[in-house]
Amino acid sequence: MIPHNSLPEFRKDPISGTWVIFSSERDNRPYQWTEEGKEKKEIVCPFCPGQEHQTPPEIFAERPDSTTPDQAGWSIRVFPNKFPALKRNGYISHSQDGIFKSITGIGVHEIIVETNEHDKHLTDLSEAAIQKILWTFKNRILQLEADPEIKYILLFKNHGREAGASIAHSHTQLIAAPILPKRIEEELSGIQKYFNKTRRCIFCEVISEELQRQERLVSAHQYFVVFEPYASRFPYETWILPKQHQHRFEDIDEIHIVELASVLKQSLQRIMAAMNNPAYNLVLHTSPLKEFETENFHWHFEILPMRSNIAGFERGAGFFINSILPEKAAVVLREIRL
Repeated sequence: MIPHNSLPEFRKDPISGTWVIFSSERDNRPYQWTEEGKEKKEIVCPFCPGQEHQTPPEIFAERPDSTTPDQAGWSIRVFPNKFPALKRNGYISHSQDGIFKSITGIGVHEIIVETNEHDKHLTDLSEAAIQKILWTFKNRILQLEADPEIKYILLFKNHGREAGASIAHSHTQLIAAPILPKRIEEELSGIQKYFNKTRRCIFCEVISEELQRQERLVSAHQYFVVFEPYASRFPYETWILPKQHQHRFEDIDEIHIVELASVLKQSLQRIMAAMNNPAYNLVLHTSPLKEFETENFHWHFEILPMRSNIAGFERGAGFFINSILPEKAAVVLREIRL
């Protein structure tokens, strides 16, 4: 039976257990790229100052007190996605049709515009500006985690057409969902299995190994470590983790945010230089909420550059083929002068 409501819907694959979001409104998104991958300059960017009327009303903004909400004058602006994957209005209902399970797509989908300058990206911004972006990430998570229906909050950035960006203006998206993403379920399973066996955090063990071996280490700082994962899925896949065990990103303090802004910028600059400005995804994994929260989790950023399209083998088998060993990628990134 085809549903007749306008709400998005989660459907669970009865074989793999993967949840898929069906949201017809996503087809209406503006697309700012030509077939050659160049930005269509004739299209007015809805994320630029002066175009605030093209977006829903702002939820939060970094702006002087003398300026008016939903007007120019901001440096960071947050608002609901006009074409959301999930909607906040309505209520969650579960449906079971034989072996087929679905949930109404209630949740939150927000846009965090990181700069008022259209042609600037994270690597172009000052560390002070990136600090404010990280504070915004933290504050949005803290604001939304109080919702009793929200079980997981994912922040992700699509940079470039190949990485899934439909609008070129630098922005991050936030999706707060009533279920756990499959990738987080897999991480939680691995974390818990290792903890049950050793009473230790697997992420902390990995950090210790990478610092000792230094084969895949890109950079080590006072509070953070940057390395290429042992089983990297993509060329130059890079992870940033706090050295000390922290399960919730939203508990980060000022001294850590100051260093993280610098570490994040440097890491992206290295990847941009090594791969000639690739498209990439930036993803924040933090601990789930409510009954799924666990102190065994270790929050981290994953930078996932795009070098080639995922093809039939990857899609069909679930394996990834990586053409560059992480040890080699780490050497290349370490040798880049910033």
